[in-house]
Amino acid sequence: MQIYNSLNRRKEEFIPIEPGKIGIYACGVTVYDLCHIGHARSLVVFDVIYRYLKYRGYDVTFVRNFTDIDDKIINRSNERGVSWKALAEQYIDEFYVDMDKLGLLRPTYEPRATDHIEEIINLVRQLEEKGMAYAVDGDVYYRLQRFKGYGKLSGKNIDDLLSGARVEVDDRKESPLDFALWKKSKAGEPSWPSPWGEGRPGWHIECSAMSQKLLGDTFDIHGGGKDLIFPHHENEIAQSEGASGKPLANFWVHNGFVNIDQEKMSKSLGNFLTIRELLEDCHPEVLRFFVVSSHYRSPIDFSTENVTVAATGLERLYQSLDRLLQAASGVTAAASSMDDKIELWRQEFIRAMDDDFNSAAACAVLFDVSKEVNRWLDDSTACQEDKPQAAYRIAQFLREVGATLGLLQEEPQAFLQRSGSADDELAPAAIETLIDERNTARKERNWAEADRIRDLLDEQGIILKDAAEGTRWQRKH
Repeated sequence: MQIYNSLNRRKEEFIPIEPGKIGIYACGVTVYDLCHIGHARSLVVFDVIYRYLKYRGYDVTFVRNFTDIDDKIINRSNERGVSWKALAEQYIDEFYVDMDKLGLLRPTYEPRATDHIEEIINLVRQLEEKGMAYAVDGDVYYRLQRFKGYGKLSGKNIDDLLSGARVEVDDRKESPLDFALWKKSKAGEPSWPSPWGEGRPGWHIECSAMSQKLLGDTFDIHGGGKDLIFPHHENEIAQSEGASGKPLANFWVHNGFVNIDQEKMSKSLGNFLTIRELLEDCHPEVLRFFVVSSHYRSPIDFSTENVTVAATGLERLYQSLDRLLQAASGVTAAASSMDDKIELWRQEFIRAMDDDFNSAAACAVLFDVSKEVNRWLDDSTACQEDKPQAAYRIAQFLREVGATLGLLQEEPQAFLQRSGSADDELAPAAIETLIDERNTARKERNWAEADRIRDLLDEQGIILKDAAEGTRWQRKH
């Protein structure tokens, strides 16, 4: 298995620290608002990595945190006149609503910053004792220039950062680049007792403390969006390695950015899309497929056109799965003449994913399978005796590898016939009635009436598929 390591800027062979076991830490969300499409990409990417490593037989400990105390949370709670804790709890609950719809597996651990104040304080004290941190009037800062490896992840140079520093002047700091580990609380702000007085943790220190507690001083994979490389992950390295003297993570994995109609997503541009808004008009698996059909390190452009392409592609896979299940009706999971072919497909899929979790190439394998399966089902000369059993085995294979991407987990007809949200759409029962009327007209050789019903359904966005096993239908997207 090869993984691109952001630390060394190249793909490297992945060898776990402990054979058969993997520890992953992915930075989670700050819970002050609903999650947006940028969050969705990162969350889906690391969900796929988690799923795939488990599929490959590893015992995976996956940690994804919640930042539940932060300036943004405090400011938002003040705006709304609610407690910071109530606000954080609200958006953690909302987070789960969105993530459950997207089909994310729950991580092994989901630590919250406020549940680890003791570990945070102990880590800050350790840095202070080593001369890597200093206290000023209840605040504690990291002495950045004491850490010789600063910039190794981002490629930034301390001298360049100093010359171009755009930070508020604070005469209490030894350097404008020093960052807060512990913040003295202002009046009315949440606080915890500490050796430096009442205060709260800085943003960067929480991940260092929680990853150290749950995964140890050094673990296998640390990840998040590219926007976290600097300063968050760079500061995490400085804190964790400054305290332990050991590498924080052997591999650093970062997903690419999301643009909206070729523009950077921004509230000021009015193109800020929450997951909740997207799922009003977009099936959750379509959103997942849109994300995984690109390599996780590449930028992706969210647009109506690109999501429609994703929806069409996923429909093709579901149509093939539907045909297989129809052909396999009533059979059980015995061996078949297609098992060797299925194993070849499985190895192609694994080769794609073993190459830096290349889900785009893995999706291409699924499309190749779909194309070959459709030809096989249409081939009247293919062995008929074994065909239902082989169809069942292929369908199970598609479900199996699809699960590593979080795809093909619905019943095909439920996916293809989903009613959507428009009030004026035909209900499934009405569609089935019209199909029955059309079939009656066809039996009576009343082709004009049969064509009229087909055209009527087409105008309503319903596509009919006539096959030996009957007429199937799905909605246009």
